[in-house]
Amino acid sequence: MMYGLKKRLGQAHHAYVAKQILQTPPLIPTADRVVLFSMMGTRVMLPYLVAIKSLHNRLKMGRVAILDDGSLTKDDRRLLAEQLGDPIVRHISQVSTGDCPKGGTWERLLTLLDMAEQDYVIQLDSDTVTVGDVPEVKSAIEQNRCFTLLGEADAEKNGLIRLSSYAKYCDPTEECDHVQHHAELNLEHHEDAANRFYVRGCSGFTGFSRGCKMTRSDAEAFSRFEESRIGRSKWEGWGSEQVTSNFLIANSGDPVLLPYARYRNYWGDKVPDGTSFLHFVGTHRYSRMKYASYTRRAIVRLGQRSGSPAH
Repeated sequence: MMYGLKKRLGQAHHAYVAKQILQTPPLIPTADRVVLFSMMGTRVMLPYLVAIKSLHNRLKMGRVAILDDGSLTKDDRRLLAEQLGDPIVRHISQVSTGDCPKGGTWERLLTLLDMAEQDYVIQLDSDTVTVGDVPEVKSAIEQNRCFTLLGEADAEKNGLIRLSSYAKYCDPTEECDHVQHHAELNLEHHEDAANRFYVRGCSGFTGFSRGCKMTRSDAEAFSRFEESRIGRSKWEGWGSEQVTSNFLIANSGDPVLLPYARYRNYWGDKVPDGTSFLHFVGTHRYSRMKYASYTRRAIVRLGQRSGSPAH
């Protein structure tokens, strides 16, 4: 009961703070081959604007592209055009998933892979805030290398793991029915396990290089493999897209694994000095009011429109 009350208070406080993003100057797209891409809808409009504008402000690169989850209204689209330099907005119903599942952000991954044929594409979740400089991301773009946010600190220590060796990093006795656990247990059975890799990343913040050698066809092939091992109903669960994203990035050729000390998921713990990027994921999103606090910092940095009242 107390958790529910604290969560509602945290949500309300964050919404109040995030609303001030509408008083900051609009994002001005740059003329380069970088796309900042997200799937989003009307429910996350304000946090999404904080996420995208705070990243662009630090990166100083890119134009915006959006996959509408089906809920955006005409007013939403008008606001996005005003705030983000008239981004391309594509409706989720336009995306064919081929042999991959529908839903669970699969449409996002497959659209991203299609765009990466021509541009460097960064996938950004709406529950993120860029709070410092991002030199590793800039370097990845300049070198045309993929990158990923890591799932936890151990993922940085383990790095890229050959599929044929991945079983030793899993606990088959662990009582977990999540699709990611089942899918990772089967990686060693991949037909090219001796030559393929995996990284335990987080698809909430990833970069796919322009002309990435891992394509939509590779995503579909990996999806067929996992479905054959764990079954269609399990593979359709939330999280299968992230497993696939991890596989694709790990095999893209010298990917950048963002240092977890500065690019991190927030689990209700202390945020170290020097942190550059925070993903406010799941249970602890509103813990200790940190999401609102870092949202406010990002908005202050973005500044106020001339003549708008300060908050």
